Amino acid sequence: MTEQLSMNQIIHAAVRRDVTRTEQALRTLPDGDTARAREIRTAWRNLVRELTHHHEAEDEHVWPFLQSRGVDLTLLEQMEAEHVAMKQALTSVSTSLDAVVGAPSSINAAAAADEVARAREVINGHLDHEERDVEGPMGALRDDEEFKAMTKKLRPASPVDAANSLAWMQDGAGERERSALRANIPGPVITILTLLVARRYRREVAPVWR
Repeated sequence: MTEQLSMNQIIHAAVRRDVTRTEQALRTLPDGDTARAREIRTAWRNLVRELTHHHEAEDEHVWPFLQSRGVDLTLLEQMEAEHVAMKQALTSVSTSLDAVVGAPSSINAAAAADEVARAREVINGHLDHEERDVEGPMGALRDDEEFKAMTKKLRPASPVDAANSLAWMQDGAGERERSALRANIPGPVITILTLLVARRYRREVAPVWR
């Protein structure tokens, strides 16, 4: 039987999806299509927002907590260093996408797609490392009351941000991710937040991938 995904893994899956489809969208960008270039950049900026919140919350809250519970400091320092590299990779892609919007040529789009491919190696390398070596220690603490209290600090700042994040996590997700999400958050809550509150995501980002 396949083990159920954690919220952390659901978020990681959404990150991987967006990176992949950003590269694919750039590789098929019609020459001179400024509108499509802007759409891709909008979706990328959403990914940067979500991923930045995720890794900054880990740096501020998760790694110190795990260190207090005896998780290897060297491993946690590697996590932080990988976050720095990931931030640099995100910035490089953002810069390349600005260039595409400014001049949406096939040459610029291909260069941006190559930048996304390089960023994918950095991002997926970190996500794989975290899931391989940190997911276990976190999972062992799942029923720990102090750990539960700490994870509340990882939530988005507002209900609107939470709703947009939920919409993002579901966009393009498979049944495994959707089922795991419903196991972590009541289905009616997901439905209400996604349909009634996540207006920004549904209006600005979701159409990019349709």
